[in-house]
Amino acid sequence: MGTARRWGWRAVGLTVTGVGLYVVAPSLVAVLDQWPELQRVRPAWFVFLVLLEAGSMAALWFLLRITLPTTRWFVNASSQLAGNAAARVLPGGNATGSVVQASMLVRGGQSPGAVAAAMGSMGLLTTGMLLALPLLTVPAVIIRPPPARQLQLGLVVSLVMALLLIGLGFALLKWDRFVHAVGRGVGHVLHVVRRRISVSSVAATVTAQRDTVAAAFAGQWLRALAFAAANRMLDYAALVASLYAVGARARPSMVLLAYVIALGLALIPLTPGGLGFVEAGLTTILVLAGVSADQAVLGTLLYRLISFWLPIPVGALAWAGWRLHPTAASPPVA
Repeated sequence: MGTARRWGWRAVGLTVTGVGLYVVAPSLVAVLDQWPELQRVRPAWFVFLVLLEAGSMAALWFLLRITLPTTRWFVNASSQLAGNAAARVLPGGNATGSVVQASMLVRGGQSPGAVAAAMGSMGLLTTGMLLALPLLTVPAVIIRPPPARQLQLGLVVSLVMALLLIGLGFALLKWDRFVHAVGRGVGHVLHVVRRRISVSSVAATVTAQRDTVAAAFAGQWLRALAFAAANRMLDYAALVASLYAVGARARPSMVLLAYVIALGLALIPLTPGGLGFVEAGLTTILVLAGVSADQAVLGTLLYRLISFWLPIPVGALAWAGWRLHPTAASPPVA
């Protein structure tokens, strides 16, 4: 009975993924058709983009190191790379990737309880960064800075946003009144949508989650916030650089808006990593931001090539290297 139920849910997941890919296939094919045009991009841009995405991933390694300080760096990095790749190719997305990463950390010598607590705290922190981005994006769009003439302006926006995220995160971790006010604000919004949800229960939940994150990163709040912000903003900088590499020019604030929407579309569970939905949404928003259709499609292809497709073989190699490494056979800590 258990086997039938397990394979039944897998069949449902594969069916949903197949339907999702069928729906987004036209937009995905339209993006992939621009593959030959990547020859016009100078090789130096590929190196720069790889460095930005590598920095984004390395930020998560350092973040995990704070919560699991005894983890070997090899296990730390290889588990994140393999889990990231699994999230992109297997049904279940981030949930599946987390299971793969957690199992590798346990096999690498960490106790299941410590791994669960560490990954839970990391998930709350990185999700908080994701939810804070829309709040900071709206003022950036309203201010309407001049169009970007150089790549440096987009990188400056990335740095400013990272500092704002760190400041907002520090306020949430440090000031109880502030986090309680945020919780009540979220509660009022949810109460309007669903009357059964009480404002006080939402505020209590937000405060409890904040306490969990604060305890996990106690004494190293600024470092943890800096790494979590770097993870998002280096990825955003990669999108800015991808557009600049193909000759596109747009206001960094509008690119930031497109990036935030793309992150939301990536959470759609119909396809792994939002495959197809991200491409369609990103190109549409970039065109609305003033980028030509051809440049929007080519820039999206270049960005997704480095941020989505390249981590898949890298993660497979990391998993294979971990399997061959002696630490893969280490017994878990009691």
